Amino acid sequence: MKITNIRFAKLTVPLVTPFKTALRCVDNIDDLVVIIETDTGEIGYGAAPATPLITGDTHSSVMAAIDSVIKPLLIGLDLTNINELTNIVQSALIKNTSAKAAVEIALYDLWGKLYNTPLYKLLGGGNNQLKTDITISIDNIDKMISDSQKALAQGFDRLKIKVGNDIYQDIERVRNIYQVVKGKALIRLDVNQGWTAKQTVFAIQKLDAAGVELELIEQPVKVDDLAGMRYVTERVLTPIMADESAFGPKEVIELITTGTADIINIKLMKTGGLSNAIKIADICQTYHIDCMMGCMLEGSIGVAAAAHLAAAKSNVITKIDLDGPALGQYDPVHGGVNFNFAHISLGDGPGLGIKKIDDLVEL
Repeated sequence: MKITNIRFAKLTVPLVTPFKTALRCVDNIDDLVVIIETDTGEIGYGAAPATPLITGDTHSSVMAAIDSVIKPLLIGLDLTNINELTNIVQSALIKNTSAKAAVEIALYDLWGKLYNTPLYKLLGGGNNQLKTDITISIDNIDKMISDSQKALAQGFDRLKIKVGNDIYQDIERVRNIYQVVKGKALIRLDVNQGWTAKQTVFAIQKLDAAGVELELIEQPVKVDDLAGMRYVTERVLTPIMADESAFGPKEVIELITTGTADIINIKLMKTGGLSNAIKIADICQTYHIDCMMGCMLEGSIGVAAAAHLAAAKSNVITKIDLDGPALGQYDPVHGGVNFNFAHISLGDGPGLGIKKIDDLVEL
């Protein structure tokens, strides 16, 4: 099975509720779909959202990086040696992690099809049933409580609460939500770099005094404020998780060995795809550090790949934050991974198992 072409399409899914964080507000899941064609007729699917505030990538930059740099290096190569292919992708250019991730997802999809095996089994096996949290967007308290109650009714027992735009309002938001979900769901707090180190310690102390129990706090400080994150981690019992501060294996090793973070959030768009994500999971297992498998605001192509990895590395990826497809009004991707609110089921189809995608707009 040899690569003959790489082309692009657009896939847009409206959200049930606008997605609001301390950094942005969006109404749709917008994925750039990467389609790799082969001489056997098999097709591999990958995808990437535009995340200029996180990875620096836009759809235009992803297309340019793939079309002008990565694609010429892959045309004509055989799918049997996945390590060689991913090494080529990773060394083709620096950064551009979303472009690399989209291509790698499609390559791993084809690799699974080559051996007629679901990707998670090729990556090590594991349970094909996962359970994800759901994101509660930042808003006024009444709206966030209403969204939390709706999530409980849908079967979610872990809520990722977005905060980070006003420290005092944030504390009140969390206190009020906790009273509603206490005993029914665990709370994960995602600050999206919205607090300083001292504000984070202050907020945790206030919430502790109010009897609020948090499962973890995600990326409370700026991405490059590692000293600040370490300041927080050393002073609180609540686990601190690195997200935007943890892109690749080298950064993860530094975060762990310096005691800067308790948990690492793996996202394929940050790592540049599955190959580095696998390395990060193995590093964390070596250091006895838990991981979360996360995603950007993206649809079920990229999130399916993340789910396969989470299943294969479930001994170290103990937390799942793969709610992107559940936030959309519908899922245009048929076959493969089924996203049913909190429950994620991996199918037995080869690779990612995708059979058909509705509403693809060729580019």
